[in-house]
Amino acid sequence: MVPLEVALSGAIGARVRITTAPVSTTIEGTLFTACPITNLVAINTAADTKQTAGDYRIIPISRIQSFQLLSLAPSSNSAEGPSFADAVPPVHALDIRALKAREANAVGKLQEGEAKRGKGVTREAQDIFDAFSRTMPTRWDGPSIIVADAVSIAAPYRVDDCQPLVAGDTAALARVRKVLEMERKKIELRNASATIGTANAFSRSASAKASTNPNPSPGPGAAGPRKGG
Repeated sequence: MVPLEVALSGAIGARVRITTAPVSTTIEGTLFTACPITNLVAINTAADTKQTAGDYRIIPISRIQSFQLLSLAPSSNSAEGPSFADAVPPVHALDIRALKAREANAVGKLQEGEAKRGKGVTREAQDIFDAFSRTMPTRWDGPSIIVADAVSIAAPYRVDDCQPLVAGDTAALARVRKVLEMERKKIELRNASATIGTANAFSRSASAKASTNPNPSPGPGAAGPRKGG
């Protein structure tokens, strides 16, 4: 006896009648698909299957009590079985070259982004790298930043840590040092602003607590009011 899943897979595109259980329901239509992974079948119950839009019912294979083949699929007389050319709705061919190009482009962008992330470096080092990479070709060489394949910036990434990769290339060295000096000043300003913001937030929090309790009760050692003279 042919298993139900196999029989359904071979009847795609055919007119079928299915009875379900435990609630007995009879569904008649064109078998659109039978998925062995989800164990579901889809039946187009529309009267005119040539229409683009259909009326589809999704049925778990485990609930199929009986299955009856009413008419064969239009192309099932072919030795290769049903054809996608006769599928309703139409199944269009995929542009494999375009899909592969999109895949390669996406992978390339991910690899490029990963290459720009320093391994085991500080946030400050990454900020400096990102600043250089916006205007110059920049890459990582271990913990060192290589700018335009002309200057290396070693940790801790100060102006004095810049070294030319080509002896005598003073122009590139001066340019990189100038940019690095500007970026470090920006980082210092950001850090100072963040520190001030944190201090202000702490001050506001302390003031709010004081305002909610303007007359704190005296401690256990505090003396009460004196009576008499």
